[in-house]
Amino acid sequence: MKIGIIGAGFIGRALASVSVKLGHDVMVSNSRGPGTLFSLMGTLGVKVGTVAEAAAFGDIVVIAIPFSAYVSLPPEPLKDKIVVDANNYYSQRDGNVAALDSKSTTTSQMLAAHLTDSRVVKAFNAIVAHDIEGDGQPAGSPNRRAHPIAGDDAAAKAEVTTLIEQIGFDVVDAGELAEGWRFQAGTPAYCVRLDIAELKSALAAA
Repeated sequence: MKIGIIGAGFIGRALASVSVKLGHDVMVSNSRGPGTLFSLMGTLGVKVGTVAEAAAFGDIVVIAIPFSAYVSLPPEPLKDKIVVDANNYYSQRDGNVAALDSKSTTTSQMLAAHLTDSRVVKAFNAIVAHDIEGDGQPAGSPNRRAHPIAGDDAAAKAEVTTLIEQIGFDVVDAGELAEGWRFQAGTPAYCVRLDIAELKSALAAA
């Protein structure tokens, strides 16, 4: 599978690392240009490119940038793509967003409204980078960590589920994209190691 990653921070790099080890073809990008990512080609074995190039490259494209920067994403190369929203909203960093503060929408719904022709799935926002690389276990392992997803496109969720399971996590589907708030920052499921039953309980308790 080809995976484009927009954002070369901790989450983007962790996902790049585990995806390459699984045999996927990965291209990483950031807002500063591929020249700033040269070292990743040797250390992680990835390709590097511009944001538009990574968007066009991936069968799945992961967005791992500060939430406030989502409006800079180019919709055209992400048309019809599976877009994984790994973003979180932090008002201290992103500034106050009235619609999010009032809980009238979610980060993923706002991203989907910007990328109207993309198939957005919320995932990888409720886990820290170190755990992406270190907590994965083979299927069937006792107490295997579970990870939540949300989205409106069943086929897109199935593709993202396959990737998450390959990385080493069980998947709990929280429902439609609007339900992504159930595992955003400040909720019981956010960045906590939980198995399937525990994660389902945490999502329900949000």
